Amino acid sequence: MSETIVVDTSVIVSALIGKRGASREVLRRCLSGDYNPLISNALFQECGDVTSRERIRGATPLSNKETRELLNAFYSVCRWVPVYFLWRPNLKDENDNFLIELAVAGNSNIIVTNNIKDLSGAELSFDNLRVLKPEQLLRSN
Repeated sequence: MSETIVVDTSVIVSALIGKRGASREVLRRCLSGDYNPLISNALFQECGDVTSRERIRGATPLSNKETRELLNAFYSVCRWVPVYFLWRPNLKDENDNFLIELAVAGNSNIIVTNNIKDLSGAELSFDNLRVLKPEQLLRSN
C-alpha cells in the first residue's frame, strides 16, 4: 500500500533544479503512485509562488511550459485536503505551520522536506508525525 506523504516546496524545487537526486526520485515515485501526496490551498500557493521566482526559473533546466506541465502532473496525483483547523502558534516560523496542519488533516505520518530544522522545536507534538529528508524517506521504504 502506498504511503501518504506531505511533500514540502523545498523538495519540489530541488526536483526541478537537480537532474537527479533524492528529491527528484520522491517526485517520480509520487507520479508513479508509490506515494500518495497531499496538497492544500496553502501548499499549492506556496509552490506556485516559489517556482515562479526568477532565481528558481533560471536554475531549472526545464522551460516554463515544462515546469508548469510537471507541476500540473504532480498536482493531478495529489489528494486535495481542506484544512478546517489551525494549530497556531506551533513552529518558530509561522509560514511552516501549514505543513503540519495538512499532515494532520490528511492523516499523513510523514512530511518530506529538505529543511528539517524549520519543522523542529514545535510547541505541539504529534507522536506519529515524522519529518524526513527525501533520502531518509527513500531508505525507509
